[in-house]
Amino acid sequence: PEVQEEVNRKDDRLLSLLRDVYVESRDPPVRVKDGGGEHLPCKLEEKRLTKLGHLGDLDVKKVRKGRISIVEALTLLNNHKLHPQTWTAEKIAVEYSLELKEVSSLLEFFIPFAVQEFPKETKKAI
Repeated sequence: PEVQEEVNRKDDRLLSLLRDVYVESRDPPVRVKDGGGEHLPCKLEEKRLTKLGHLGDLDVKKVRKGRISIVEALTLLNNHKLHPQTWTAEKIAVEYSLELKEVSSLLEFFIPFAVQEFPKETKKAI
């Protein structure tokens, strides 16, 4: 209880000293760094024009090297399916700026659709 009274009691001498204190604070002016010659290195992406053929209006015009567009993928898969001796994995990799192992995987695991129509006489059997 005595300590609590001591804490809560006003000390006029300390209060007058506190009123005499004046603090003035100023921040230094902010300097904005302009990039005057120092530029951070940025990764520039190499792009290539797509090889679209007659489906050019349906697809993008530029892609990054190492990538292909949907239309290009369908085109190269169809070319390989129709002429596998001409359109080998090595030729496709060079033509479209791709890695050989990726092209080999693409040719192995992706097969373009083949539309088949059944003759009219077999429709009744189905």
